[in-house]
Amino acid sequence: MVVEMWEWIVLSLLVISLILFDLFGHVRKAHEPTIGEAARWTAVYVSLAAVFGVATYIRHGARFATEFFAGYITEYSLSLDNIFVFIIIIAAFKVPRRFQQKVLMWGIIIALVFRFIFIMIGAALVEKFVWIFFAFGVWMVYTAVKQVLDGLKEARDRASGIVEEIDYQPTAATKFISRVFPVTSGFVGDKLIHRASGKTYLTPLLICIISIGTIDLLFALDSIPAIFGLTNEPFIVFASNAFALLGLRQLFFLVDGLLDRLIYLHYGLAGILGFIGFKLLLHAFHGYDMFTAIPEPGSGTSVAIILTIIIITVIASLLGSRKMRKRSNEIADQGLHDEEVIESEQD
Repeated sequence: MVVEMWEWIVLSLLVISLILFDLFGHVRKAHEPTIGEAARWTAVYVSLAAVFGVATYIRHGARFATEFFAGYITEYSLSLDNIFVFIIIIAAFKVPRRFQQKVLMWGIIIALVFRFIFIMIGAALVEKFVWIFFAFGVWMVYTAVKQVLDGLKEARDRASGIVEEIDYQPTAATKFISRVFPVTSGFVGDKLIHRASGKTYLTPLLICIISIGTIDLLFALDSIPAIFGLTNEPFIVFASNAFALLGLRQLFFLVDGLLDRLIYLHYGLAGILGFIGFKLLLHAFHGYDMFTAIPEPGSGTSVAIILTIIIITVIASLLGSRKMRKRSNEIADQGLHDEEVIESEQD
């Protein structure tokens, strides 16, 4: 794939334009988005990604367009884990609902910058060292196993009726900034910096943004190797990450409160990461002329497998959560009935 400089410029301008549009079109006026608004803008950003994929097909052919869609779908799926952690951070900082869009948007901008750096480093390593695919593959398999273990733990907790409160732990960056710079005791509207008595203060809103932006580095350790398992092209890797992250703000408000219904999410993500880990390891072995008899899954096969895993995960989760709610209601009704029987006997 030969990517001309003008294509990088067009992609960069598109990303910057979308960021500016969000900052001045939505975030500038603090408000709490409705489900309808979040759904419409989620559809818009998904449509933009689809248009970019079609443009990639016209410009570079079916293979690279398929790699883009595979990468985008994977990144979008993995972003559900990001959202879960973002919810915890925003709740820990007690950010008012109307200011949450601003926090998410600036956090995403920080994440985009860091991911671009990671992608360039990853591309250089992939081009120079074949063995890096072994490292990426092993990491993906490890992450997949960890997702399964997390899913099993959640299932045990649900069965035991345990509701575990996950505490927010400040990142090293937020700890350092909070020690070095004075921070206001509370929010000052939607200000990030506040001047008072001739002194400059940071606000909790800015600290929350930094926390979200820097904690995304942990997710980049999973998502960047994952997408390099689907394509080696830095242009496609960055485009997939950019479109997935830019649509993350709208997705946050769309799925906030619905994530608890995706009870098998960990297993679905484990399936995707496990498949990509297998693909990475197979690619690494092929680089050393080993196991060449086993064909490496192509882009079309990868898209089909990833989509199948996502569809099965969503359907199974919705059916499973409905069954769990029905069972909980039956237990609650039985409890009320038993109480009524006891009261009648006492009378």
